[in-house]
Amino acid sequence: MIKQKIVIIGAGIVGASMAYHLAKRNQDVTVIDRHPAAAREVTEKSFAWIHTTHNIAPEYWPLYDAALEEYHALQQELPELDIHWYGALTWDTPPLREQIHLQQLNREQIEALEPNLKEYPNEAMYVSEEGALDPIAVTELLLNKAREYGAKVQFNTNVTQLQQEDSRLVGVHTSNGFLESDVVVLAAGTGIPELCNPLGCSVPVTSSPSILIRMKTTNKLIRTLISNGQFEARQLSDHTLLAAEDYIDESDENGPEAVGKRAYDTLRRSLKGGNQLELESIKVGLRPMPEDGYPIVGFQDHVKGLYLTVMHSAITLAPLIARLAASEIIDQESRIELEPCRLSRF
Repeated sequence: MIKQKIVIIGAGIVGASMAYHLAKRNQDVTVIDRHPAAAREVTEKSFAWIHTTHNIAPEYWPLYDAALEEYHALQQELPELDIHWYGALTWDTPPLREQIHLQQLNREQIEALEPNLKEYPNEAMYVSEEGALDPIAVTELLLNKAREYGAKVQFNTNVTQLQQEDSRLVGVHTSNGFLESDVVVLAAGTGIPELCNPLGCSVPVTSSPSILIRMKTTNKLIRTLISNGQFEARQLSDHTLLAAEDYIDESDENGPEAVGKRAYDTLRRSLKGGNQLELESIKVGLRPMPEDGYPIVGFQDHVKGLYLTVMHSAITLAPLIARLAASEIIDQESRIELEPCRLSRF
C-alpha cells in the first residue's frame, strides 16, 4: 500500500469521517478548515437524525440500509461514540419508504412511548432502529481519533487556490502556506463549486437552508424523535430540546426568527410541562444540496487527484461513504456501492 499525501478540505462530519478512515489506514492526512474549530458551519446546525426510511430512489436504498450497520460497527470501534438509538415516531408527514421494520402503532402504544404529548394521533409509524447524535461531539471525536493515527488538523486556514499541473492536482495554496498533495478530498459542502470552478469542473451543489431551534428544559419531555405535521423535535440531552423547521424566507413574518419562535410556541403548547421550555437559540444552517438531492462522491474524471464528497444527509451517510471512499482512494479500485453517486450522472 502506497502512503499518499491527502489533503481534506472541510472539517465537518464528512471531512472528519474521511480523516478517520484514511488516517486509520496509514495515509498522510492533513485536514484544513477556515473556521476556528470543528463542525462550526453546517454540522453544528444539524438536527442530526440518522434517518434511513424517507422516500428515496431505489438505487440509493443499499446505501441507506447499510448506514445503520455502519454506525453500529463504528460504535464497536469507538465505544465513546454516543448515539441515542431511541427510534423515530412519525405521523402526518410525507410517506416513508416501505420497509419491513416500520411498525404501525395505535394510540395506546404512542401514549406509552411518549407520555408527555397533550394530543395523540390514532396511529403513527415507529422505526425503532433509527437514532440521533450530537453532531459536534461526534465530529470532534472522529478528528481526535484521526489525530491519534497521525492526521494533522489546521483550523483558521483558508484555501486560496488548488494547484494544478497537466490536469493533475499537486497541492493546495492556503493562508498558512502551500500543502503538497497526491489527492485532495473536497468535503467543504456548499464551498465545493467555488473551489472547482477555476479547474473547469462544475459541481451542481446549492445551499439548502434549514432552521435549528434549541431550547432548555428542566426535565426530559420527549423520549423518541418525533416528526409530525406540527413539529420535528428530539432531546439532545436531558436538559436540551432541539426542533427543526424548514426555512421560508427573510421576511418579518416568515424569517428564521419568526419561524423559530412559532416552533417554540408549538412545543410549549403541545407538551405536558411545555411551559418549562426556555428558548436558547435559533440558527440557520446552509446544508449542501446536490441538484438531485443525492450524494456526489468519487474521483473527478478530468482533474486527476481530486476526490469529491458532498451529500445530504451527511449525518446519516458520512461514516459509511467515508469508509468506502477511503477504500477507493487507497486501494485504487472503484466501489460498486458508490456507483450511483458519481458526478458523471449530471
